[in-house]
Amino acid sequence: MATADITQSGDIERTIKIRRCAAVVKGGRRFSFAAMVVVGNGNGKVGWGYGKANEVPPSVEKATKQASREQIEVSVVDGTIPHTINGRFGAGRVILVPAGPGTGVIAGAAVRAVCEAAGIKNILTKSIGTNNPITLVKATFDALSKLRTQQDVERLRGVSLS
Repeated sequence: MATADITQSGDIERTIKIRRCAAVVKGGRRFSFAAMVVVGNGNGKVGWGYGKANEVPPSVEKATKQASREQIEVSVVDGTIPHTINGRFGAGRVILVPAGPGTGVIAGAAVRAVCEAAGIKNILTKSIGTNNPITLVKATFDALSKLRTQQDVERLRGVSLS
C-alpha cells in the first residue's frame, strides 16, 4: 500500500500504512486514523513519521512533517550499502546485504520504501519475525543507523584499513 509522491522540495514521500481505529460511542462508531510515512531525499537522508488524526489527510500531513524533521544520514556507497547489517525492533528483524550494480532493490514493500527514499539502488533484504510494516520500518532504520563506511571506521579507530 505504499504510494510515492515527490514534494515541492524534491523529497520522496511514501505512505507506508494507514490504520483505522474505531471507538464505540453512544451514536455508533467514531473512527480515527493513523498514518506512517517515510520521507527521503534520494541521496542518503531518510526519516519516518507517525501521525494520528480524525481524517486521513491530516494524519498523513502530521506524519510527513515528523518524518521531515527526524531524518537520519545513511551511508550509501556506489548505490548500495557498505556492508551487511542486521536491524531489529521488537519481534521484527531485518537483514540488509549489499548487492552489485543492476540487482535493484530486492525487498518487501515497507523495507523497499525506506531503501528507495534513502537513495539505495542495489540491495538484498530479508525480514524475519513479523510482517508488520510499521515494525519493519523501525527495524530497517535501526539497521541503517548502524552502517559505517570504511572512512568512518578508519577515522574512529585512527588506523588505515587496506
